[in-house]
Order: sequence, then C-alpha cells, then structure tokens
Amino acid sequence: MMKNFNSYLDIAEEVAEALASGKPVVALESTIISHGMPYPQNVETALEVERVVRENGAVPATIAIIKGRLKVGISKEEIDYLGKKGLAVIKTSRRDVPVLIAKQEDGATTVATTMILAAMAGIKIFATGGIGGVHRGAETTMDISADLEELAMTPVMVVCAGAKSILDLGLTLEYLETKGVPVLGYQTKELPAFYTRESGFEVDYRADTPKEIAAIFTAKMDLKLKGGMLVTNPIPVEYAMDHETISKSIQEAVERAEKLGIKGKETTPYLLNEIQIITKGESLKSNIQLVLNNAALASQIACEMCR
Repeated sequence: MMKNFNSYLDIAEEVAEALASGKPVVALESTIISHGMPYPQNVETALEVERVVRENGAVPATIAIIKGRLKVGISKEEIDYLGKKGLAVIKTSRRDVPVLIAKQEDGATTVATTMILAAMAGIKIFATGGIGGVHRGAETTMDISADLEELAMTPVMVVCAGAKSILDLGLTLEYLETKGVPVLGYQTKELPAFYTRESGFEVDYRADTPKEIAAIFTAKMDLKLKGGMLVTNPIPVEYAMDHETISKSIQEAVERAEKLGIKGKETTPYLLNEIQIITKGESLKSNIQLVLNNAALASQIACEMCR
C-alpha cells in the first residue's frame, strides 16, 4: 500500500505550532553541520544560526534526515549527533532521499533537499551560505548542481551570499535565467560571490528592503508561477575577503582537485576545505559570518511575509 510523504516526515512541535498559527519560520540546511566545518565549530555555528533566526523574530527549522526520517526542525542533541558524525553522514540531494529512507540512514541536506523538505512542511523561506551552480568546465563535464534545478521547480525562497565563487558564476546566472528563476540582489545589482561582495556579474533585480522582497515573492506565489526565487545577500563589508586573494586561492584549490581526480558531490566540500587551509582559516571565518547574515535577512523577510 502506498503512503504519502507525511508518513516519512517529522515536523518539530515548535515548528508545527508556528506554521499552524501563521508565525514566521526559516528553514536551515544540515550539510553545513556535517560537511561545512570541523567539530565542534560546526555545532556551535549551527546553534548560533538558530539563535540569530530567533533574535530576528522567526522560528528556526534545521532540516536533516536521521535514521531514515525526514526531520524538519531538529534538537540540539541531533545537531550534535550530526556534527560528531561529520563526513560519515551522507551528503543528500534529491536522488538520495528515497534510498536513505528505505535504508534508515542519516543524511545531511543540501540546498536542493532542504528546499524539498521545507516545501513539504509548508515553509517558504530558507537561509543558507551559498548555492551550488554550474561548475567550471561544465561544458565538457556536465557538472551542474541539482540546486539550480530545484530552484526551477520548488516554491521556496533561498537567501544566500550568491553562488560559491568556486563555480562558473556567469553560466550559473544563465542557467537560472533559462529556468525562469528570479535572482534578486539585496541592496545591490551585482551578484555577490560568497567570500566577496563583487563578482563582475549583474543580478536581475535590486531589492532594498525585506518588505520589498516579501512582496515580490508573495506576488510570485499568488500567480502560481512555478519554482522558487533566489535572494543574494552580500557578505558584510568587515568580513569580506580581498577579491584577488580569494580568486588565487580558489584557482590553487581547483588545480589540486583536478590532479586528485575529485568530482561530483565531493568537489565542493574538498574545495572549501582546501581554501580554508590556503587562507589559514580566514575563509572559514567569512563563511560563518555570511551564513549568520543570511539567517538574519531571511528571518526579516519571513516576518514581513507573515504581516
């Protein structure tokens, strides 16, 4: 006998109550816990992100798969569990979800999977660090993140610091345009590039307030236009890295990955770790701050949408 998705889904009591009463909720991913940084910094950061969401008036819903259950809102103990298990947790995109359910295994959700589970629960806004995109050399490797396809299909707003600068940013924007995904810059017309505020590429539209962003997404939902929306939020000036320095670090990391034959979903965690080593930890500090910044903006937008 077939079941519906609710049979596999566990929504935390606080999150369920907030959704039922029309309070603002912000979804958060779990790959940053397992694959983003070492223990215990990963757990400390995840809890700090949740604190920032609350501080800005919303309810946090960190999303993961634990022992085959789809979890929307996990406890401190579950965050610690994922943090300690680290890279042993499967980095989970859309294709992995049914396998992990059937095998009752753990999964850390990527942008794509967090969007899927958020939509199942009825959450409309998701804060992350940066999205995946079209990888360098994708014209021959066809290495394009599932995050982009999910943005084209799933009605969730993603607030990020742009696409990770290890990607081909121009082709990433072209792909999103083809799929009809609106790309907004928060108080900027230039696409931020994760560690830096500039990239040399323009986004579709500039939006200057959380209220304006909320109005645009509300109109999109009212019109029943397919897919989500991408809000790009530049890293705060005081935590931004020098564009030339980070570009050289990225190129060095990409060359190392190519020599080692690292491909697919292992690419991003490897490159981020290498960049952290090359920059002597500076990139990790920037990474943490931009996630906190995105969580604050997403919460403010969520509050405006509830009004």
